[in-house]
Amino acid sequence: MADLFSAVDRLLRGEGEFAATPTVERTPVRSQLLIIVLFGATYGAVMGSYGGLAGDGWKQALISAIKVPWLFGVTFLLCLPSFFVLNVLAGLVSDFRRVLNALLGFQAIAALVLSAVAPITFLLNVSTNFYQLMVLWNGVAFAAASITGHVVLRRLYRPLIAGNPRHLVLYRVWMFLYIFVGIEMGWVLRPFIGDPSLPVQFIRRGAWGNAYMELLRIFHRVLH
Repeated sequence: MADLFSAVDRLLRGEGEFAATPTVERTPVRSQLLIIVLFGATYGAVMGSYGGLAGDGWKQALISAIKVPWLFGVTFLLCLPSFFVLNVLAGLVSDFRRVLNALLGFQAIAALVLSAVAPITFLLNVSTNFYQLMVLWNGVAFAAASITGHVVLRRLYRPLIAGNPRHLVLYRVWMFLYIFVGIEMGWVLRPFIGDPSLPVQFIRRGAWGNAYMELLRIFHRVLH
């Protein structure tokens, strides 16, 4: 556990194996994956506890603890093959190990930010019964985590871009792919919060649909 928190400290500081130009040879992949799973699951459990843990409420908390790291992983794996091919076609395959570390660093930072706002999410869980507001709040939390991850990803990409400007184009391609796929997968893998008026489900029936139209409807309901 001490090693994990030491790795978290280095990641937040951008030092050691997590630096833009690593000062040590060891690979950070294992630590990054562990951070994504543990801290993502922490936020998922809090997010899923909306409505309380009584009755079947604990099941939704457990399901959400599983699904948040799963969301990170599925989104990453869906985007990675095409992104790898683009790097090969751009002649950047020799840098792909550093690219992979940067992409995982983005997700690890996002998971840490989510866990940091978990106490606020818990406070809202016990303060309101407005389900659509909680859906919107959790969307804001994920957006804030993604923006913070984006800042770190840009820092990690900076020496790659300095070495070859084509990395800048692919960096932008990754951000578009990841955000687009991530929002849609978040919709497909719902519920993460769980509507107290509906039974607990791992995947809601009729999951496929347009996430972006649903987001517009949620904004409309909250504002009105």
